[in-house]
Amino acid sequence: MTLMTKFLGASAVLALSAGAALADPALIFDLGGKFDKSFNEAAFNGAQRWAGETGGTFAEVELQSDAQREQALRRFAEAGNNPIVMAGFSFGTALEEVAADYPDTKFAIIDMVVGQPNVRSVVFNEHEGSYLVGMLAAMASTSGTVGFIGGMDIPLIRKFGCGYAQGVLAVNPDATVIANMTGTTPTAWNDPVKGSELTLAQISQGADVVYAAAGGTGVGVLQTAADNGILSIGVDSNQNYMHPGKVLTSMLKRVDNAVYEAFMAGADLETGFNVMGVGNGGVGYALDEYNASLISAEMQAAVDAAAADITSGALAVHDYTSDESCPALTF
Repeated sequence: MTLMTKFLGASAVLALSAGAALADPALIFDLGGKFDKSFNEAAFNGAQRWAGETGGTFAEVELQSDAQREQALRRFAEAGNNPIVMAGFSFGTALEEVAADYPDTKFAIIDMVVGQPNVRSVVFNEHEGSYLVGMLAAMASTSGTVGFIGGMDIPLIRKFGCGYAQGVLAVNPDATVIANMTGTTPTAWNDPVKGSELTLAQISQGADVVYAAAGGTGVGVLQTAADNGILSIGVDSNQNYMHPGKVLTSMLKRVDNAVYEAFMAGADLETGFNVMGVGNGGVGYALDEYNASLISAEMQAAVDAAAADITSGALAVHDYTSDESCPALTF
């Protein structure tokens, strides 16, 4: 074997190794960062689970501004990452353009539908999971007044609030549901101080359970609720552990499963429209050692029965985004 043959052989091995590395999946977090203890962190947890089980590695980036969305997508596509998963509806416009330019790359977007042949669009029935935690809120409330604090005022977050209010009123038709949004810009996802202020305002109006669907802003909601002796409800990730015995439950939105499944599929990712709801484990409520004392067997039975009815179609929860109206709540 000549020296040149040996050199070419080594080069080929290096090329194959590089190719394998370039085929790693990639994850792009939305504003608020991967350690927001909520939506982005759920996405990160799914990627970490995949890495732990497979020994694989993945590329990732945390955005600092909206302007970086297209840049990040193109950078990973050019590098050969596949699939590329993004957490958040705000990637929709950028992905529409980028996906068309990289037809051999698979993309997955969470919370938005992009009609390109190489895109998997994952959406959740958040209204169903919110209905279940709304039932728990009504059963746990002694004042008959509960609150909802959303992040950015968009139809998606109103979908959470509307489902929640329906669940509350299904248990107690005379209940009062107070709803506030944190803001109208992306900064609303990471403003725990404003979340705290809104929680105090709702407490002053009699709320004794407050549900936060606000990303990192929810950290302030949960903290203030705990400090003032009322119950809170977390969102997306299981946040029960943050204030043991003071977080009634968390509305689980299994973003982690969406990321994990996309990474497991790799370049064979099935594209198209994918809905995750109560029936397929996409949304639900959290019950663990941190909140077991707060949820009685009767409460659990009632909510599980409702979940079964949602799954069978016997119970239909109105989806705010279907017609931008809510029969149970005025925003």
